[in-house]
Amino acid sequence: MKIVVDYDQCEANGVCVGIAPDMFELDDEDNLYTSTEDVPADRLADVENAVAQCPKAALKLQ
Repeated sequence: MKIVVDYDQCEANGVCVGIAPDMFELDDEDNLYTSTEDVPADRLADVENAVAQCPKAALKLQ
């Protein structure tokens, strides 16, 4: 599975960072970055939760 970020929708609220800080991070200018596009199997549950909790629906898994 890969993390896809719709940067036009993302407001960098940081909800995903709070759920899976090892997979998502905000830089000093509040831009969202993912640590990797490919989600390790042992992190999938948290990433799915982060995707589901995104207030702007800017994240998805493919």
